[in-house]
Amino acid sequence: MSDSVLLEVDDAVATITLNRPEARNALIAEMKAGLLDTLQLCGSDPRIRSVILTGAGQAFCAGQDLREHADVMSQGGSPLDTVRRHYNPMVTLITTMPKPVIAALPGVAAGAGASLAFACDFRIAARRASLLMAFARVGLSADTGASWTLQRLVGTARAAELLMLAEPVSADQALALGLVTKVVPDEDLVREVREQAAMLAAGPTAAYGAIKESLLYAAGHSLGESLEKEAELQARLGETEDHRDATAAFLSKAQPVYHGR
Repeated sequence: MSDSVLLEVDDAVATITLNRPEARNALIAEMKAGLLDTLQLCGSDPRIRSVILTGAGQAFCAGQDLREHADVMSQGGSPLDTVRRHYNPMVTLITTMPKPVIAALPGVAAGAGASLAFACDFRIAARRASLLMAFARVGLSADTGASWTLQRLVGTARAAELLMLAEPVSADQALALGLVTKVVPDEDLVREVREQAAMLAAGPTAAYGAIKESLLYAAGHSLGESLEKEAELQARLGETEDHRDATAAFLSKAQPVYHGR
């Protein structure tokens, strides 16, 4: 896609790599535009059934590149326009993508980088990884969806603590808090993530997409509205080839094969 955002597709698994390792994959304008385009492609391509988002080198993403941010301010620009132009659409694409998205954290995830990971469905971290909600350290509030995702992962009080105190959280601490799904030895990260992505890609991806849709809907609606949404989604899934084949496989004690339709 670009030098700063790489895309590899192998056996229905797409791997998006943020590729500025010399800057801990801090996000510049070109990179954010490339990531948006790549997320849109992955979401719309039916051949892709699961997505990995990771960073090159020993970092996931250090968040907004503050050198570029300062340069824009010094020229009289509005660097925080990027929230609406880039970060908000990125989070929307990840959370509404009708397929599973795994964040693979080889190292630090800070600010908008950590927030991108929180928007993913799974977060698998290398033991050397750490998380930092760095916004308050530069006099800013949360963005990239952190005000929404973080309190749903850890609760409102702990989210406020993480955002206001802005202290680093180790991988093991993040696992205990529920910020990450799994912590693995550094050298096992690529293999572990790839295995989970392949397993998900071979699974009932139409159902996964509906599960994501139902959770997102229920987060902002009443119980009655959420029940109706569940009924709507079940009616839709009941017409899929995956549901019919999986039901028949269950009755015949066979292993189902899913096609995502």
